[in-house]
Amino acid sequence: MNDILNKKTKFLDLGLIDYKQAWDYQTNLFQAILDVKATNRNQSDNQLPTNNYLLFCEHPNVYTLGKSGDERNLLIRKEDLPSIDATYYHINRGGDITYHGPGQLVVYPVLDLENFFTDIHQYMRLLEETVIQTLAEFDIAAGRMAGMTGVWLDAGLATARKICALGVKTSRWVTLHGLAFNVNTNLDYFKYIVPCGIADKAVTSMERELGEPQDLNAIKSILKNKLSAHFGMEIIN
Repeated sequence: MNDILNKKTKFLDLGLIDYKQAWDYQTNLFQAILDVKATNRNQSDNQLPTNNYLLFCEHPNVYTLGKSGDERNLLIRKEDLPSIDATYYHINRGGDITYHGPGQLVVYPVLDLENFFTDIHQYMRLLEETVIQTLAEFDIAAGRMAGMTGVWLDAGLATARKICALGVKTSRWVTLHGLAFNVNTNLDYFKYIVPCGIADKAVTSMERELGEPQDLNAIKSILKNKLSAHFGMEIIN
């Protein structure tokens, strides 16, 4: 257990950034936290605090497949991806296949959960709750679907549709990857995959639900504040 709790969390808005570049960046932060924890385990004195990071970004069109995902859920041949201006990566998070693109808010918390709480289930549910409460600010009623990770509209009904996907990796309570929240996302790109491996459920966005593009910066601000409140983060810009 971390003896020096640090709830300070560095916030970085990376803007529109290549997926691989962002993946490498968060992986380096992740590894640096693990290195500090390894050092602390090997010495009883001079324990060091571990850092926390909250990264917001958008990506150019990209499909990512989780470590246990089924590549058959990519419905377009890899060699044809350039024709739709998209790329593809098989990565080390949980979950199946998803899409990232401009207008989608991607959140990567790189946290040492020993600074907050040591419960992966609680971590996932709090990520979902921040999105649910953000949507409520816009009078969009959202919730969870039994047995399915993420945030849904009309959960449990034939009209159920997913507005936010989650996929994370943890090691020694340090988190990697995160959530993808469809704000002004071009939903046409979901036609080329079976989103999250779920064939019979639709995908939606705030833009589709509200009938017009939304102010992404305003939504970032709301979501950041709710993440800070739910996790007890001390945000450092």
